Amino acid sequence: MSLSTSPDATRTDDAAAPGRGASESVSAPVTRLVYVAGIVVTGALFLWGAWQRRWIADDGLIVLRTVRNLLAGNGPVFNAGERVEANTSTLWTYLVYAFGWITQVRLEYVVLTLALVLSVAAIVLAMIGTGTLWRGGGAAHRSGGGAAHGRGAGLLLLPAGALVYIAVPPARDFATSGLESCLVIFWIALLWLLMVQWAQREQPSTARVLILAFIAGLGPLVRPEMAMLAALVLAMIFLTPGSWGRRAAMVVVAGAVPVGYQIWRMGYYGLPYPNTAVSKDAGGAKWSQGLTYLWNLVGPYWLWLPLAVLAGYLGWVAYRRFGLGRPGDRAGVTGWARLHTPAAVVSLFVATGVLLCVYSVRVGGDFMHGRVLLPVLFCLILPIAVLPVRVPRRDQWGATGATALFAAGSLAWLVTVTWAIVASTAQGMPNGTVVGRSGIVDERNFYALGTGHQHPIRAEDYLDYPRMRAMVETINNTPDGGLLLPAAYFTYWDVVPPPLPIPEGGAGHTVFFLNLGMTSMNVGLDVKVIDQMGLAYPLAAHTERLGDGRIGHDKNLYPDWVVADTGMVAVHPWLPWYLDEDWVAQAQVALTCPDTQELLASSRGELTRPLFIRNLKRAFDYAGYRIDRVPAYEIERCGLEMPPERPK
Repeated sequence: MSLSTSPDATRTDDAAAPGRGASESVSAPVTRLVYVAGIVVTGALFLWGAWQRRWIADDGLIVLRTVRNLLAGNGPVFNAGERVEANTSTLWTYLVYAFGWITQVRLEYVVLTLALVLSVAAIVLAMIGTGTLWRGGGAAHRSGGGAAHGRGAGLLLLPAGALVYIAVPPARDFATSGLESCLVIFWIALLWLLMVQWAQREQPSTARVLILAFIAGLGPLVRPEMAMLAALVLAMIFLTPGSWGRRAAMVVVAGAVPVGYQIWRMGYYGLPYPNTAVSKDAGGAKWSQGLTYLWNLVGPYWLWLPLAVLAGYLGWVAYRRFGLGRPGDRAGVTGWARLHTPAAVVSLFVATGVLLCVYSVRVGGDFMHGRVLLPVLFCLILPIAVLPVRVPRRDQWGATGATALFAAGSLAWLVTVTWAIVASTAQGMPNGTVVGRSGIVDERNFYALGTGHQHPIRAEDYLDYPRMRAMVETINNTPDGGLLLPAAYFTYWDVVPPPLPIPEGGAGHTVFFLNLGMTSMNVGLDVKVIDQMGLAYPLAAHTERLGDGRIGHDKNLYPDWVVADTGMVAVHPWLPWYLDEDWVAQAQVALTCPDTQELLASSRGELTRPLFIRNLKRAFDYAGYRIDRVPAYEIERCGLEMPPERPK
């Protein structure tokens, strides 16, 4: 079955009319020009829109801290001496590292350039893939000989779904941002194009299949949940009839990099997935919050409108092409061979979009407006990235099905363009700079307002964010080192000093703060930066998720634990007034829990061969291990002895 609407493939009320090729009302060169112009204009609009909203998020700067450590020879870690995978996208981390090392350009500019290129390339590849789908090729013409009439004549491919994507403000926000969103949509678009080409070839070469398998296999390294799309693609090409030798080669090629990295990850980090998944409990369920997050994107922009209009028109086209009594040009295809069709590829990507949406809703979405739903939207718009609108032949104008279909397609396109113009004028999420009850925020506008910079890109732009400049000054003013805790006032940090004797050169600084990116990128690599949520701090990551916490921030380790863990002075007056000596003492005891000690050793211990093997064997156990954030309860859980209370 082919989704091609080439002149020989599309059936109309008078499809059998003679001289059809000669009577096309729009020539093939004109339709090709319209198609190419649509791609160029849409790509240029996305580039311009992304540039107008350029920025790098605090979470984007987290990636750069790991890259700095890689460049410094400390390994893929957030803090030297502690093996924590603080970045969700492995491939994005190493891509930035590679270009940073090659160019020696400032990392913020490396990220900005890479993000813009990948984002625009994703839109272009998506439109080319969809154009290839509708123009037909290979399998699309095995039975008709339509190429003789001039493939594409009369068929306009107009930018539609691609316009829907780039019109949504979060799509332009996260086209830069320093996060992996650009890489995710680029990978999806590349896979889409390759899969369409694969489906349109009756006998795709072994080289093409292996390239496709390799790129699909990278999915878990692009972002863990992309394993869903990767698995479906690999299953489809594996189950399609072919030699077992090629299937075996496909398995090896697809699995070599992700499986090899997975083994290394489990041994090196002691976890089966990034620490961010532990910190955010990516396997947990918050359906109500997830539905709120979904409507937070769909509702303000009326996103359902263009999707419904385009899907309705496309359904009509598909019915007329493949309706009852109208067999397609591959009607004889049966069994597993049905997977090797463009229709199956379209179904796969749409189904993946639905699966990703369900997964995102289940885990509660995210705290950044629209971010984790962008891959969902991208998958759903792929079959309609460009819209096929066939101009009737001169003898078909009037009260005919061809005229009605043309009118419907034109109306659907005009509605989409009008919606896109209106939606693109929105500045972002309404009241998005206020963290309300939903916990969702317009991240770009939030930080633009918080820093006073319209385009916060460099790390020093974030020095104008509350507490940041004071943090740098506090570190400079405390050469002996210590633990920095954010005080109630934005211009002040509490410092818990290290115990005597102070080593020559100081005991080093540890900063305990939620905003890891701006904090870590404005200090040296010798300063340890950790957070109460646990993105870069295993102790916090392995606490229980707070049921009523803000989404994406629903873990909160008490600072008493950090005083105990870092070994700082644990008595007043050196402790800040809001910390309790008894709680710190209890945390010191709780940290001696054998299971907790083993967990911490998995990332802090010297990476010997025995430790690597133990981490490899126990990675899933470590991932599921949780501690109680109240030290006294943790002592009870571990069966330890409570320390005596201190005199008040």
